[in-house]
Amino acid sequence: MVKLLDATDRKILAALVADGRISNNQLAEKVGLSPAPCWQRMRRLEKDGYIDSYAAILDQEMLGLAETALVDVGLDRHDDATVEGFGRAVTAMPEVLEVYLTTGEHDYFIKVAVDGTRGYEKFLRRLYKVPGVRSTRSSFSLRCLKKAASVTP
Repeated sequence: MVKLLDATDRKILAALVADGRISNNQLAEKVGLSPAPCWQRMRRLEKDGYIDSYAAILDQEMLGLAETALVDVGLDRHDDATVEGFGRAVTAMPEVLEVYLTTGEHDYFIKVAVDGTRGYEKFLRRLYKVPGVRSTRSSFSLRCLKKAASVTP
C-alpha cells in the first residue's frame, strides 16, 4: 500500500535527488525542519521504500567508456528459462548500465557504456552468445541532454 507523502516529505526527496550526499543539517535547513525530525522522516522514507538506494553516478568518459549505445533486443522465445537466463546474463555484463523489459517490437531495451565501436563489437559478440537472443537494433548516443537517477516528486 502506498502511503501519501506530505509537502515536507516531497521536499526531502527532491533535495536528496538533487544531492544524495547532502548532510542532515543542510537537508533540515533546506526543508524547514530541525535536524532530528528531518532525520526521522528520511529514515521513514527509506524504511517505507521511497528511497531505494544511494549511488555515485560515474563519468563514463573519464573511465574510458565514452560511447553510450542504446540497444533493443528481441528474443526468439519467451519461456521462463529463456527470459530468466537472458536477465541473469545481461545484468552480469559490466558494460550494461540499465536493462528494461519492454512492450512493442522488441523485448528489452539496454543501455551500455563502451569504448568506441570496437568495444561495442566485443559486447555484441557476448550478447549474441546468450541463449534466446534473436535480434538487436542499436543506436549510439551523440550527447546526453539530461541525466537523472530519479524524477523529482
